[in-house]
Amino acid sequence: MRVRLVWMASVTLFTVAGVAQSQQQPGLTVPAGGNGVSQRSEVSQWVGPVRISIDYHSPAIHRRRFDRTGHIWGELVPFGFFDDGHGPSTATPWRAGANESTTISLSHGVKIGGLDIASGTYSLFLEVEREGPWTWIFSKSTGGWGSYQYDPRNDALRVPVQPTPAPFTEYLTFGFDNRRPDATTAYLQWENQRVPLDITVPNVNELWVAQMRHELQGWPGFSPDNLVAAAQFCADHKINLDEALVWADRAIHEPFRGAGIGREDFSTLRAKAAVLEALGRDAEAASIMDKALSLTGTATIRLVLYELGLLSAGKTAKAVEVAEVNARQHPDEPYWTHFGLARAYAAVHDTANAIKEWEIVIRNVPASEKGDLPTFEQTLRELKAGR
Repeated sequence: MRVRLVWMASVTLFTVAGVAQSQQQPGLTVPAGGNGVSQRSEVSQWVGPVRISIDYHSPAIHRRRFDRTGHIWGELVPFGFFDDGHGPSTATPWRAGANESTTISLSHGVKIGGLDIASGTYSLFLEVEREGPWTWIFSKSTGGWGSYQYDPRNDALRVPVQPTPAPFTEYLTFGFDNRRPDATTAYLQWENQRVPLDITVPNVNELWVAQMRHELQGWPGFSPDNLVAAAQFCADHKINLDEALVWADRAIHEPFRGAGIGREDFSTLRAKAAVLEALGRDAEAASIMDKALSLTGTATIRLVLYELGLLSAGKTAKAVEVAEVNARQHPDEPYWTHFGLARAYAAVHDTANAIKEWEIVIRNVPASEKGDLPTFEQTLRELKAGR
């Protein structure tokens, strides 16, 4: 109780002093809390093209001469909605930080705790409970001091969450973990508690495509490589395939009005074939890939990567064909062509040829691939042992 009373007294004094100072020196920027405590912090995370930022002030467990360990949850941060005496609200959640209201900014609409919320900036409050779930509150009213102006009519979203025990954390800290291509978990951690906030971008691939489409309308759209990358992305994710086919054709044929020129090579044909395959037009895709493989001058590594993709898809016979084309086109290449042949022959259980190729690979491993040498040697031993 003494810690709580001392803390309330310090807040009151600071508030009065701050008001007086603001009247004397409007617009003056001073250290948070008057002496640099509860410093302003910001943390951001991208989920695909979506930017999530949390702006807050970070109080400490130890403040001046007081150790507030064990007095945070339920004392410094009261349970439930409470009246802090600073009005006008008489039933406020916690500001999830210090000083001004904590805010969260979303560049796009997302799902939070499985619930939809639009893009924008929101004040972020937290209702803390002795038992049961805590509740994150997103308010459309921003720019306030603390939660003294809180009005539930401005709520945009409420999300119940379960706090979990956490290692001791001196400074209130927001962060992000569980990062995935379409989701992340924001969290608040302070003293011995961690409070999660699951954020999902269910349409992340559509957002990527929208960004690519916008960029391809400008100068990036004059590059066949950019058109190939966009078309291949769509093929890989089976999305926006009709437009992706247009992009692939442009990469092959577009004159670009003097700024560049389309080209018919392995990469552009491969992108078009990938889109056709995603559309279910397998015969057309196979015909285009036959043409791509007949072209000379394709880099060895491109053919190896294509072969590895075929192996992953279980298309072992085609993978052998590509590996052998690679070897014919690059007879003097000492490593990659043999690596491709070794992988392909092993996949079709041509053990004798696989052993021969792995022995060549091991003799010619470049410095950049030395880390894989023990794996290659183990593979060779297993082949020789008939496993």
